[in-house]
Amino acid sequence: MPDMVVWWVAGGVLLLLVIVQVCARSRHPIRNAVGGMLLGWLSLLAVNVSGVFTGVTLPLSPLSLGVAGAAGIPGVTVLLLLNMVMIP
Repeated sequence: MPDMVVWWVAGGVLLLLVIVQVCARSRHPIRNAVGGMLLGWLSLLAVNVSGVFTGVTLPLSPLSLGVAGAAGIPGVTVLLLLNMVMIP
């Protein structure tokens, strides 16, 4: 995937999260949306760094980055569960 497409997808996910935060009447919608995205990406990074010790890693693809950015920590948890179910 070209780099520009990744940036457009990340911007779209950010815009969607801001809209959800505004609809939920959050006090700081942009800060909450960016914070959720960062927590998701950091949890994906933590899983891959700890994979040296545990042997469990997740590929860094546009799909996994999108799920981690949009859904945050629960999204990374779902990715881990799907990884465990799909790969014996």
